[in-house]
Amino acid sequence: MAGISASDLAGLPDDQKNMILGTIEQAQIKDSLRMYNSLVERCFVDCVDSFRRKDLDKDEEKCVTRCAEKFIKATGRTGQRFAELTQAAEEQLASKAGTPK
Repeated sequence: MAGISASDLAGLPDDQKNMILGTIEQAQIKDSLRMYNSLVERCFVDCVDSFRRKDLDKDEEKCVTRCAEKFIKATGRTGQRFAELTQAAEEQLASKAGTPK
């Protein structure tokens, strides 16, 4: 199951289209915030050891940078793999139904 495309909404009245698109946008914002909060919490817990100063020391800063980069790369790769699996599943369903994709 892929996302909703413009052609999926073509037959709906404008108010319903706007409601659906608004709901999708809210879900995307919520997911982005959830990912950001997860990144901050994970890297903070893994990298910040003490509260001697208000600024991070050099080791903590390096750790946070490395942690954030890894998290973003892993999240991107997971999303890419999910898209690949979704596309493969859709193609398999289409071939079983006898309709070419």
